[in-house]
Amino acid sequence: MKTARRLAAAPALASSGASPRPITLRAVPRPAKPLAAHAHGRARPAEPPKPRTKTRPPAHRPAPLALVGRPRPAPAAPVAPIRFTLRDREMALKQYSPLVKYVVDRIASTLPKSIERDDLVNTAVIGLIDALEKYDPSRGTKFETYAVWRIKGAVLDELRSLDWASRTMRRKARDLGRVCRQLDQKHGRAATDSEIAEEMQMTSNDFSRLVDEIRGTVLLSLDQSVALDDDHELSGLSDVVMDPDAPDALEGLEEVETKHLLLEAINRLSEQERLVVALYYYEEMTLKEIGETLMISESRVSQIHTKAMTRLRSRMRTLGVGI
Repeated sequence: MKTARRLAAAPALASSGASPRPITLRAVPRPAKPLAAHAHGRARPAEPPKPRTKTRPPAHRPAPLALVGRPRPAPAAPVAPIRFTLRDREMALKQYSPLVKYVVDRIASTLPKSIERDDLVNTAVIGLIDALEKYDPSRGTKFETYAVWRIKGAVLDELRSLDWASRTMRRKARDLGRVCRQLDQKHGRAATDSEIAEEMQMTSNDFSRLVDEIRGTVLLSLDQSVALDDDHELSGLSDVVMDPDAPDALEGLEEVETKHLLLEAINRLSEQERLVVALYYYEEMTLKEIGETLMISESRVSQIHTKAMTRLRSRMRTLGVGI
């Protein structure tokens, strides 16, 4: 209303010659919107205006950089293993034969004497020949290093093939032996089964089963030399181990001598007595059959037999032999 009055008074001021006053426009705030009535009659506050978000232009992504490096060299062509002629192989075997002896000596020092060293040498030579055929100089390894590795592998493979026990069983036997040696040194005496089982953290039943399992891995050679003391040494265990089925040499000599004396005593009998003894003991004839053969009665044959046995016993008793 004030603005309308000022606009109406403007021509009157102009006619009176007074200078018009400048018009100042002010921003009039808008009245707030009435609260919207809720469905249940309650007034619901007006929702605040949503802030305006400025949309940013899409960022310019630079093109991916291409890595420029040194060109990769082309893979080298595989080098074929060296092929030796028969003459070159013989020369190489003579040249590298010390490697065979070196490997065999190191391995044989930890093996029982029952394993023949010549068998290990033959296996090591086969490993050396295999190394000569498969050696690749392009790998940058010396032939001596490669040959020792191949020779040792061939010998170990041969030993594993000859061993009837598994590697696990051998490991258990070594662990048991190590614990026994430690306890013997600690106590100054032979360790008992309970002490060994406690050291290995096993029950008595488990320890008994372990001993039963590894019992077959501990074998001795009858040809292995045994020293009874400092002055006496036997050629092998066969000299001290008794064979229950083997004949006793002393008993054999006594038996031979007894037969010889008995034969002399029989030859001193009469012809009829010798004939009865031969038919009864060697031909296994009955007294009746002997009587029919000699055309005498059975009772007479019995008398002759009894007389011959009495004379033989008396003769052998005189010689110190009882029958």
